Amino acid sequence: MKILLTGATGYIGKRLLPVLLDKGHTVVCCVRDKQRFDTSKYSQDQLEVVELDFLKPDTLNAIPKDIDAAYYLIHSMSAAGDDFEELEKKSAQNFRDRLRQTDVQQVIYLGGIVNSKELSKHLRSRKQVEDILASPSYALTTLRAGIIVGSGSASFEIIRDLVEKLPVMIAPKWLNTRTQPIAIRNVIEFLSGVLGREETYNKTYDIGGPQVLTYREMLLKFAEVRNLKRTIITVPVMTPRLSSYWLYFVTSTSYQLAVNLVNSMKVEVVCDENNLDKLLEIALIPYEKAIRMAFDKVEQQEVLSSWTDAQSSNLLAEGISNLIEVPTYGCFKDERSRHVEDEQHILDRIWSIGGKTGWYYGNWLWEVRGFLDKLVGGVGLRRGRKSNTEITAGDSLDFWRVLYADKEEKRLLLYAEMKLPGEAWLEFRIAGNTLHQVATFRPLGVWGRLYWYALLPFHAFIFKGMIDKITEKPESTT
Repeated sequence: MKILLTGATGYIGKRLLPVLLDKGHTVVCCVRDKQRFDTSKYSQDQLEVVELDFLKPDTLNAIPKDIDAAYYLIHSMSAAGDDFEELEKKSAQNFRDRLRQTDVQQVIYLGGIVNSKELSKHLRSRKQVEDILASPSYALTTLRAGIIVGSGSASFEIIRDLVEKLPVMIAPKWLNTRTQPIAIRNVIEFLSGVLGREETYNKTYDIGGPQVLTYREMLLKFAEVRNLKRTIITVPVMTPRLSSYWLYFVTSTSYQLAVNLVNSMKVEVVCDENNLDKLLEIALIPYEKAIRMAFDKVEQQEVLSSWTDAQSSNLLAEGISNLIEVPTYGCFKDERSRHVEDEQHILDRIWSIGGKTGWYYGNWLWEVRGFLDKLVGGVGLRRGRKSNTEITAGDSLDFWRVLYADKEEKRLLLYAEMKLPGEAWLEFRIAGNTLHQVATFRPLGVWGRLYWYALLPFHAFIFKGMIDKITEKPESTT
């Protein structure tokens, strides 16, 4: 089959793609920026990539007419501001209208469980998208999921942050809300399993794991799996705003995502019974096992996708190509170079920067900068990185976004997604026997210039210390 895959750079899409390819399908991936999508690990004769934006109908002509099925995996839950409902509505309408002009037989949509009369804004938007996608031109199969548990998922990382950082939690009363978590492996099995199954056409299914748990129980079971003793005290006085700030400062989530999560967590999401798991012969994975499986992937450096993959600044929404040429006019630069003796060792150190490794010098200052970024609504340092050793364009790396990463060309280029009165790039490049490290800042107005000059004393030893540590000779082993 020829399949259209939207959300190909997102958490679900990146996991579904290799499964579809392994089953012999030809997959047309829809992306907004080809440079953020690494196709090198996939079979090129089965893969086609089209660049488009579902909010811009004139770009949708890139979708081939001869597709057999399509996956709609687009969500705007992390979008800045309060207009994500309208964005999701327009995106779904444009998708539906374009697909009516193709040969598509089935559309598969992953939405959210909506079994409450009082839905959160997020769940209400998911239901609206589901209604929009219904069309007599093709069959719609809707899968509704709640909390998804897997390495790199927003739910997994938030729960992990809470449990591993807080021995005692003063938590809001919504921790007693019931939900039905599902392992990411089961989600992918359901998504791939309904493909081409005519008995699932024009039907809606709730999908969840075998247990109904409160959020409190999820946290405590997570702690039990990690051999941690945790105490949770729920209080009735924590407002949604305070709850959102609580999640935002303790975990790696963005504030906008925290707001939407809190509003959704106040709504019970439990599956209506159906026989889809039996029809597709899927063995539902218990919550505790899903956690262990996720940690196995983390420890083996096999995290295929992260919830931060699809998150980026508004500037990046226009495409990496607009930022990959580092400006020179009107910019401040900190340029340093060092002689390189062991090129491979230096490249390995550069490719390991950030996350658990840190920034090699003055890590506490980087952490302070990350905390200050959180205070003003930025992403902070807690996003980390998917892998300790691998980097690809489009990855998040603490409060940076990877614009370019090529070990053969010996070049790594990062773009700052922290809150700044301007724009910042950080580049590492080896030419000949020399490592060049360049920090570039393009200020925005007077405040941008004052910001740069205020930080000059810190740059003097942070950037010097960083390049010195990167080029430091490895300790000899005897």
